[in-house]
Amino acid sequence: MSTATDYTLSEMILIAAHKLQEQGQSPFSAEELIVASWREFPRAFGLKGYADQFPDSNRVLSSIMGERGLTRKGWLVKMGQKLYALSPEGKRVVRRISEGDIDDEEPPPPPRLARDREKLLLSLLDAVATKKVKSGKYYDLTFDDACRFWGVSNLAGSALDAQLRKVEETVAQAEELIANGPFKAMGRQVTRNDLDLLRQVQYQLQERFARHLTLLRSRN
Repeated sequence: MSTATDYTLSEMILIAAHKLQEQGQSPFSAEELIVASWREFPRAFGLKGYADQFPDSNRVLSSIMGERGLTRKGWLVKMGQKLYALSPEGKRVVRRISEGDIDDEEPPPPPRLARDREKLLLSLLDAVATKKVKSGKYYDLTFDDACRFWGVSNLAGSALDAQLRKVEETVAQAEELIANGPFKAMGRQVTRNDLDLLRQVQYQLQERFARHLTLLRSRN
């Protein structure tokens, strides 16, 4: 692998993210990535005057977010509130850096949602809960709205958790796709605003109905 001076800041952060993933930390938090980047490249990400003691969090965060950030490039995927994971494109870039892949290598085709995930994504976007959150009617949300949103009305125990994971994975996969711009699911265009709205719905429902979900999990 090349020396640190051969890397851009974005590539340094990507290398740190890859090491976190290799250690079993995926998804990882923004804070974990800040510390990992600083430990890997203290001169690049150390706080001015205290580089050996403290990381400069702003330097890392500014390289993650924004128009030219790692998420916008599609190298990192946002998995939740301040949670990230390496995207397939991010992994490819790490391989190129570490193994010297040729520059004219044919890039892999962009990933797309499986048909059943496209159907699930559209059902989330059209759900009553989504419409209420979009119009600001947070206090009108009911547990029935939450169950219909997640598709767990008749589920409990492990089946409930499996469906909740499927919803989370579907939104995360859609966020990975959106890094390259709007895409179509079953002929309908999906935008970043759509996915940001779904994250907001997820947050509202999980905060309001955590106890209800716990009760459902306890049922056989």
